[in-house]
Amino acid sequence: MTFIKTTEQDSNYNHLEQMTVTELLTNINNEDKTVPLAVEKAIPQIEKLTEQIVIKLKNGGRLFYIGAGTSGRLGILDASECPPTFGVSHELVIGLIAGGDSAIRKAVEFAEDSTTQGWEDLKAYNISIKDVVIGIAASGTTPYVISALEKCNTNNIITGCITSNHNSPLSNVSNYPIEVIVGPEFLTGSSRMKAGTAQKLVLNMISTTTMIKLGRVKGNKMIDMQLSNNKLVNRGTQMIMNELNISFDEAEQLLKTYKNVRSAIKNYTNGN
Repeated sequence: MTFIKTTEQDSNYNHLEQMTVTELLTNINNEDKTVPLAVEKAIPQIEKLTEQIVIKLKNGGRLFYIGAGTSGRLGILDASECPPTFGVSHELVIGLIAGGDSAIRKAVEFAEDSTTQGWEDLKAYNISIKDVVIGIAASGTTPYVISALEKCNTNNIITGCITSNHNSPLSNVSNYPIEVIVGPEFLTGSSRMKAGTAQKLVLNMISTTTMIKLGRVKGNKMIDMQLSNNKLVNRGTQMIMNELNISFDEAEQLLKTYKNVRSAIKNYTNGN
């Protein structure tokens, strides 16, 4: 069966330079509207991978995202938001990008073409059978990512992927592939658009669901969030007020004392 990259197929729109600003924005938005529907079709695949992640993390494992370019940056973004949102260690969810940290801001030429560096980057974190690795690549053909997952497989490390092409080489080396088929991009080949949006949605789903199942949410509140600015301190105070039915001043004092919403609620409830 011939592998066809829908992410590289010609846009359904032509003569973009002749469109008005309104036409461009409207057409991009119309394409973007199709992304959540494509993600919805992939929920059974997302579920299977997420269940494995929850099991591994409950038993002391870690979650790794590995990608190149936009895909790598989105993995790093999701990983970096877990500690402030859920109060977990920076070592629990780790994002890796081809070319290293400098590639977060500036593209590193040909870094994604390496067939050895992905595994080396994982080894630097002492990757083990306790962990899960998700390769992210819209095309499903990125050598840096594919080769890393192949080495994970030989070392009995659970692998998953997020891609926007069906039956891609990346899917074929993943234990739990997620394929979100968004079709041709508005700007031909610009997979930072619909494919990138799909990746962001799926990453949100995976990490948020995992953290909820790890007990990092109470009701619908982020009770383990880091209090890193005034907005979050105020949000935390409101959480304590509502949970304990006390005044703002009392809740604020509890938060100042215990530095954490969960600890404040627990200690007040226990009479400490």
